Amino acid sequence: MALEAARRGAEVVVWDLSDDGGTAVAAEIVAAGGLASSYAVDVTDPARVAAAARETGDVDVLVNNAGVVAGKPLLEATEESIRRTFEVNALALYWVTRAFLPGMIARRRGTVATIASAAGLIGVARQTDYSASKFAALGFTESLRAELRADGHGIGTLAVCPYYINTGMFAGVSTRFPLLLPILEEQEVALKVIDGIESGREQIVLPPFARLVPLMRALPTRAFDRLADFFGINRGMDRFVGRAAQKAR
Repeated sequence: MALEAARRGAEVVVWDLSDDGGTAVAAEIVAAGGLASSYAVDVTDPARVAAAARETGDVDVLVNNAGVVAGKPLLEATEESIRRTFEVNALALYWVTRAFLPGMIARRRGTVATIASAAGLIGVARQTDYSASKFAALGFTESLRAELRADGHGIGTLAVCPYYINTGMFAGVSTRFPLLLPILEEQEVALKVIDGIESGREQIVLPPFARLVPLMRALPTRAFDRLADFFGINRGMDRFVGRAAQKAR
């Protein structure tokens, strides 16, 4: 997303927990003739977020993209990992958005884009923490949109709800019907997000088949569950290993 935004003429500021990771992306943008800088920021630390926001200055587009996943059944998940999931996937949205929103309101323009998940539309086995945090991300974005609209601030919001993406974060996951629910390509999703920001969209759900989930909720709960099971939604995490385990092999 950073590379594509820069290609379209944006000056990009990358925040990354790893100084090396952010610096590498910024350097790639600069090498291609763009403008970019980076900061090492733990977005779960409100004080560091506030300090980094002051260093960064005003932005026109904020993309909340930090995310973690443990992929453990509830009784196997540690208290530490559950807290971490909510700190990164949900609470960080508050600290980062609160840091940049006042400047957008003062200028009466801007967009807050949040990368949520299709797991924020439907609960998924082995994702009691992750899915709940993404439900929170969607609720946050919807409520923020209502708040900004009610106050007439003219600030846009975008919620992105993708199925699994081949970034490595969900290494090992599978899909029962790849034509309907494919593992998404990273570049394709990135382009759609940047296109959505430019066009003023308010929600992107990928793939299109996932847009049927709200309609499925009209069914009785047991029928809803059977349909989710039929499409393999609750077996997709059975062979999940994640990025850390993948690197260790």
